[in-house]
Amino acid sequence: MTAGALDLDDIDLAPVVAEQPDPVLFATVSGAHLYGFPSRDSDVDLRGVHLLPAAELLGLREPEETRSRMWDRDGVEMDLVTHDLRKFVRLMLRRNGYVLEQLLSPLVVHTTDTHRELAALAPGVLTSHHAHHYRGFAGTQWRLFEKTGELKPLLYTFRVLLTGIHLMRSGEVQAHLPTLVEQVPAPAYLPELVAAKAEREHGEAGVGHTRVQDDVERLHAVLDDAQEASALPDAPAAYDALHALVVRVRLEG
Repeated sequence: MTAGALDLDDIDLAPVVAEQPDPVLFATVSGAHLYGFPSRDSDVDLRGVHLLPAAELLGLREPEETRSRMWDRDGVEMDLVTHDLRKFVRLMLRRNGYVLEQLLSPLVVHTTDTHRELAALAPGVLTSHHAHHYRGFAGTQWRLFEKTGELKPLLYTFRVLLTGIHLMRSGEVQAHLPTLVEQVPAPAYLPELVAAKAEREHGEAGVGHTRVQDDVERLHAVLDDAQEASALPDAPAAYDALHALVVRVRLEG
């Protein structure tokens, strides 16, 4: 954990899972803690999957497939989002790198056999088109940085570009920025920016716009080349296996 950042070991997150109205198949920590640049005032982003009873999907009422809640717990801001299993798997199949990062996060709060099965099937949904997700996410964060001048969206911009490049080259989902800078050629000043963010969640970037713009444009070009050369397939291969898993878990649940 970066010096000055909120330490997850000081927070008991198990009760949050136990309070949920339906069984939770997994819960992990995402956001800045997963990405390797939490601040002392960062919130805790919990992400996961819940399992609705089969009857809720068969009746006339629209099921609550996504649940979202933000609240303060013992002085720490909590942000919880869970999807029903079917919706989560559909998101996996839509080339959504964000949900794969949540699924494969090493910061596990709660796990089950289904969580492990989903993680084992994750390589079967990876495609070269996941580059579009990271390219688009980087563009959104860059525009936010240009608007606010804050360090957080700038780090997000670099993080998602490096994640996309690494995924295209290796087939591995890696969301941790300090690890990525050791695996993908990245600007030498990134560790300093990570250290600066530990002190304040919404601090200013404190780095020249032209300098970072050149580096961001370069990494976009690297991502384009990595996608073109990627050995990842064009379409997911795990659709049938994921369908069978959803049906089985729902019926057992």
